[in-house]
Amino acid sequence: MEEKVKFFKALSDSNRLRILKMLQTKPLCVCEITNVLELATSTVSQHLKLLKEAGFIIEEKEGKWVNYYINPKPADTRVTSLLTSLDFWIADQDIIISDKMKVVDSDRNVICAK
Repeated sequence: MEEKVKFFKALSDSNRLRILKMLQTKPLCVCEITNVLELATSTVSQHLKLLKEAGFIIEEKEGKWVNYYINPKPADTRVTSLLTSLDFWIADQDIIISDKMKVVDSDRNVICAK
Protein backbone atom coordinates (compact mmCIF):
# COMPACT_ATOMS: atom_id res chain seq x y z
CA MET A 1 0.00 0.00 0.00
CA GLU A 2 2.84 2.41 0.82
CA GLU A 3 4.19 2.25 -2.74
CA LYS A 4 0.78 3.20 -4.15
CA VAL A 5 0.51 6.13 -1.76
CA LYS A 6 3.90 7.37 -3.03
CA PHE A 7 2.54 7.45 -6.61
CA PHE A 8 -0.56 9.39 -5.68
CA LYS A 9 1.31 11.73 -3.36
CA ALA A 10 3.61 12.61 -6.26
CA LEU A 11 0.55 13.37 -8.41
CA SER A 12 -1.30 15.30 -5.70
CA ASP A 13 0.29 18.68 -6.41
CA SER A 14 -0.58 20.82 -9.41
CA ASN A 15 3.02 21.97 -9.87
CA ARG A 16 4.23 18.38 -10.02
CA LEU A 17 1.57 17.61 -12.62
CA ARG A 18 2.72 20.63 -14.59
CA ILE A 19 6.33 19.42 -14.39
CA LEU A 20 5.36 15.99 -15.71
CA LYS A 21 3.47 17.53 -18.62
CA MET A 22 6.43 19.81 -19.40
CA LEU A 23 8.80 16.84 -19.37
CA GLN A 24 6.52 15.02 -21.78
CA THR A 25 7.34 17.83 -24.21
CA LYS A 26 11.12 17.72 -23.77
CA PRO A 27 13.86 17.15 -21.18
CA LEU A 28 14.47 20.19 -19.00
CA CYS A 29 16.90 21.46 -16.39
CA VAL A 30 15.87 22.98 -13.06
CA CYS A 31 16.36 26.53 -14.39
CA GLU A 32 13.90 25.96 -17.23
CA ILE A 33 11.29 24.40 -14.95
CA THR A 34 11.76 27.19 -12.41
CA ASN A 35 11.31 29.77 -15.17
CA VAL A 36 7.97 28.31 -16.29
CA LEU A 37 6.55 27.65 -12.82
CA GLU A 38 7.88 30.91 -11.36
CA LEU A 39 8.86 29.14 -8.15
CA ALA A 40 12.06 29.12 -6.12
CA THR A 41 14.72 26.71 -7.30
CA SER A 42 14.62 24.92 -3.94
CA THR A 43 10.87 24.35 -4.29
CA VAL A 44 11.25 22.97 -7.81
CA SER A 45 14.08 20.73 -6.60
CA GLN A 46 11.80 19.30 -3.90
CA HIS A 47 9.08 18.61 -6.47
CA LEU A 48 11.61 16.88 -8.72
CA LYS A 49 12.87 14.80 -5.80
CA LEU A 50 9.36 13.50 -5.06
CA LEU A 51 8.71 12.71 -8.73
CA LYS A 52 12.04 10.91 -8.98
CA GLU A 53 11.46 8.88 -5.80
CA ALA A 54 8.08 7.77 -7.14
CA GLY A 55 9.72 6.64 -10.38
CA PHE A 56 8.07 9.15 -12.71
CA ILE A 57 11.25 10.91 -13.79
CA ILE A 58 14.97 10.31 -14.10
CA GLU A 59 17.89 12.70 -14.22
CA GLU A 60 20.97 12.60 -16.38
CA LYS A 61 24.05 14.77 -16.22
CA GLU A 62 25.13 16.24 -19.55
CA GLY A 63 28.12 18.53 -19.23
CA LYS A 64 27.13 21.38 -16.91
CA TRP A 65 23.43 20.48 -17.15
CA VAL A 66 21.36 18.05 -15.15
CA ASN A 67 18.47 17.12 -17.41
CA TYR A 68 15.21 15.68 -16.14
CA TYR A 69 13.26 13.23 -18.29
CA ILE A 70 10.10 11.20 -18.08
CA ASN A 71 11.26 7.75 -16.99
CA PRO A 72 11.11 5.62 -20.17
CA LYS A 73 11.43 2.31 -18.29
CA PRO A 74 10.00 2.60 -14.79
CA ALA A 75 10.43 -0.43 -12.55
CA ASP A 76 6.70 -0.36 -11.84
CA THR A 77 4.47 -0.44 -14.94
CA ARG A 78 1.77 1.45 -13.05
CA VAL A 79 3.95 4.56 -13.45
CA THR A 80 3.63 4.34 -17.23
CA SER A 81 -0.11 3.83 -16.91
CA LEU A 82 -0.48 6.89 -14.70
CA LEU A 83 1.67 9.04 -16.99
CA THR A 84 -0.33 7.97 -20.02
CA SER A 85 -3.59 8.90 -18.33
CA LEU A 86 -2.41 12.47 -17.60
CA ASP A 87 -3.45 13.50 -21.10
CA PHE A 88 -6.98 12.33 -20.40
CA TRP A 89 -7.17 14.31 -17.16
CA ILE A 90 -5.27 17.56 -17.71
CA ALA A 91 -3.92 18.03 -21.26
CA ASP A 92 -6.66 20.52 -22.16
CA GLN A 93 -6.10 22.78 -19.14
CA ASP A 94 -5.11 26.34 -20.08
CA ILE A 95 -2.10 26.33 -17.72
CA ILE A 96 -0.81 23.07 -19.26
CA ILE A 97 -1.15 24.48 -22.77
CA SER A 98 0.59 27.71 -21.71
CA ASP A 99 3.40 25.77 -20.03
CA LYS A 100 3.93 23.69 -23.16
CA MET A 101 4.23 26.80 -25.32
CA LYS A 102 6.79 28.28 -22.88
CA VAL A 103 8.78 25.03 -22.87
CA VAL A 104 8.85 24.78 -26.66
CA ASP A 105 10.11 28.38 -26.91
CA SER A 106 12.57 28.14 -24.01
CA ASP A 107 16.31 28.51 -24.47
CA ARG A 108 18.24 27.23 -21.48
CA ASN A 109 21.33 29.18 -22.50
CA VAL A 110 19.38 32.40 -21.99
CA ILE A 111 17.28 31.32 -18.99
CA CYS A 112 20.10 29.77 -16.99
CA ALA A 113 22.47 32.69 -17.65
CA LYS A 114 20.27 35.02 -15.55
